[in-house]
Amino acid sequence: MALDRNAVGREVGPSSVSWDSRDVMLYALGVGAGQADALDELRFTTENSEGQPLVALPVYAVVLIQRAGARLDMGPIDRTKLVHAEQGFVLHRPLPLHGTVQVSARITGIYDKGSGALVSTAATAVDAATGELLVESQSSAFIRGEGGFGGERGPAGAAACPDRAPDVEIAAPTRSDQALLYRLSGDRNPLHSDPVFARRGGFDRPILHGMCTYGITGRLLLQALGGGDPARLRAMSARFTRPVMPGDHLTVQAWREPGQVRFRTLGPTGQPVLDYGVLTLAD
Repeated sequence: MALDRNAVGREVGPSSVSWDSRDVMLYALGVGAGQADALDELRFTTENSEGQPLVALPVYAVVLIQRAGARLDMGPIDRTKLVHAEQGFVLHRPLPLHGTVQVSARITGIYDKGSGALVSTAATAVDAATGELLVESQSSAFIRGEGGFGGERGPAGAAACPDRAPDVEIAAPTRSDQALLYRLSGDRNPLHSDPVFARRGGFDRPILHGMCTYGITGRLLLQALGGGDPARLRAMSARFTRPVMPGDHLTVQAWREPGQVRFRTLGPTGQPVLDYGVLTLAD
């Protein structure tokens, strides 16, 4: 098995992806909405609570792109060696409670990181009814054992978080069954559910989806800094730095800066599991 280093520029799509209010609510539960207090975030988890109309969490827009059936061809790689490395998105308008989008994606770069290769991709989701661009996504995957081919290292990422106390710090516990709940939103990778597959990938047990940690983080930052208003969240990006196990206690830290919020999420040992984060909120 080997990565096809000539895959840069390869495209896939458009693929049709539809969702409805049930999907929106299931995703919210998967990223911890209502976990601390079942009555606290009913606008994300119920469609018939008086005075709390249902709204979609913005980060679900990235999940719609991931749900596109067609997968970019990177060559015959060993997928037990592949992990999500970075994720960013720009939301061009608030995510509706139901709809259909056409998703297209392409490989934008393959970089040599020594111990592995970093494959970057870009994707778009366009409203199937209006042709309007809904979301743009940028992501990368790290494939262990595919580096050392003498290629470019790749562009520099976001700067590290500020060297001062965070302006906001939020506790973020997870459940032991968090991955089993989150996978129902579409990511059925057995790395997050099958102990045998996880051991083949070098883990003692199934790990939590990186995008679950990402969604938990986005949800908590929206609550703490955006007044819980999904229309305010315009963009979010971060790097996945360490695996998270279901049941781990996480801590989200954030720093307010002009025009943006910098953030990271710490694992139970105090080391970052999600880092170099940048969040953009509308006024």
